[in-house]
Parts: sequence; structure tokens; C-alpha cells
Amino acid sequence: MKIAYTISGFWRGVVIATVLAGTLEILAALLLDILAGGTPLDLLTGIAAAAWPALDIGEIGTGSAGLVIHFFITVAMVVTYFAAAAIIRPLNRHTLWSGIGYGLLLWIVMHWVVLPRRFPTMFPVLDPREVGIQLFCHVILVGIPIAWVAHIAARWRTRQA
Repeated sequence: MKIAYTISGFWRGVVIATVLAGTLEILAALLLDILAGGTPLDLLTGIAAAAWPALDIGEIGTGSAGLVIHFFITVAMVVTYFAAAAIIRPLNRHTLWSGIGYGLLLWIVMHWVVLPRRFPTMFPVLDPREVGIQLFCHVILVGIPIAWVAHIAARWRTRQA
């Protein structure tokens, strides 16, 4: 049985996909927050507070922690996809559909499981416009880029001496 990834290709792909998807998602979140009248620091401290409610290391420190937490969550999403793609080969053959499906799955988990447990009075959000924005972010900015990088990483092979 042929292995889907080399070890170095797997981890290099994880880093690239994390930076790509994590950056696209946080930039979209920052833009949407600013358009809604918020500030980048408010968004980042909100991420930190959602993950670690007792954290209070000053506004800048808590905002920085929020950014780190955001990228840790992205790493978990990327590693999960890469591990699944190593086992379920069609994920790397049908990149677009796999990315769309994974983005939908991430949206379901985040907005119907994770956020409602942390903020039961605020989630799930059912406004069609908000759902559309959330789906765009999860599918186009996260799911598809992760699947695309995983597809490319599956082709990386070590050089033979």
C-alpha cells in the first residue's frame, strides 16, 4: 500500500495549510468585526475569552493569546484533515468537493456544537445572511485551502540519493 504522504511532506503541508487557512479566516473575521463596529483587539480578546474565560493578562496580552489560540484551533483542523486524507484516498483526488465538504463539517461542528456549548444564548445563529457569511468563511477560506494544500502535499516525495 502506497503511503499518502511522506512525514516531512505531511508536516510541511500542515504548516502551509495552517498559515494559509488561519490567516484567511482571521483576516475575514477582523474585516467583518470592523464592519460591525468592533476592533481587532476586541475580536482577539473575545477568542481568548471564549477558549479560556479566566485569562486576564492585559488587553494586548489577552489579544495575543487569542491569536495564538486561533492558530492552535486551525492546526487541529488541518491535522485532522491531513490524517483523514492519508487514510481516505478519494479526499486527495476530489480536492474541491472534499474541501467544500470539510468546510461544511467544520461549520457544523463550530456553530452547532462548540459555540452553543460556550455561548448558549448566542448560538446557533439562524439569520440567513450570517449563515451565508459563516459558510463562505468555513468553506472558501478554510475547507478548500486545507484540501488544496493536502492534495499538493500528497505529491511531495523525498529525493532519492
